[in-house]
Amino acid sequence: MLDKLLKIDNEWFIAINNGMANYWFDALMPVLRNQYTWVPLYVLTAFWLLYKYKLQGFWFIAFTLVTFVLSDQISASLIKPFIERLRPCREPMLAEQVRLLVHCGSGFSFPSTHATNHFGFAIVIGASLYRDNKWPMYALLAIAILVSFAQVYVGVHYPIDVLAGALLGSVIAAFVFLIGCKIKKQTQ
Repeated sequence: MLDKLLKIDNEWFIAINNGMANYWFDALMPVLRNQYTWVPLYVLTAFWLLYKYKLQGFWFIAFTLVTFVLSDQISASLIKPFIERLRPCREPMLAEQVRLLVHCGSGFSFPSTHATNHFGFAIVIGASLYRDNKWPMYALLAIAILVSFAQVYVGVHYPIDVLAGALLGSVIAAFVFLIGCKIKKQTQ
């Protein structure tokens, strides 16, 4: 069963990494998956939360920071070293087929920490604002999906890596949001 799943994962990887190759994606995807591309969005979001929601905005930012730290550490420091799945660009049986558009990275592949962090951010901010504004959830989820797709397209992650990262980040964000709301209620 696991062998079949990994075979399908390899096939999907090749279909995205090679089969969807084109000039525009080759230029765009490395930018989309670059962590520094999204820093202005995070900073603007923080300022907007503080401006629009005042004290409650601090809570939203606190939820986000806790989500980010947990997502990043659980993905990169706990799960990746435990699973030790090689990146596609480091996999000997696959490396010659990989179109690598960015540095391969020295760490392991499963789960994608980019996907974990972006989905965590999308869910925690989206859940915090959902009652007043539904669009941030949808916009941030669209960005998280694009970043995750880009990770596969540029050759550094398998599709299952980004799906697992998406699930992990979403679960962590939901947990932080629910616990954070309880703590927030107790302090008011």
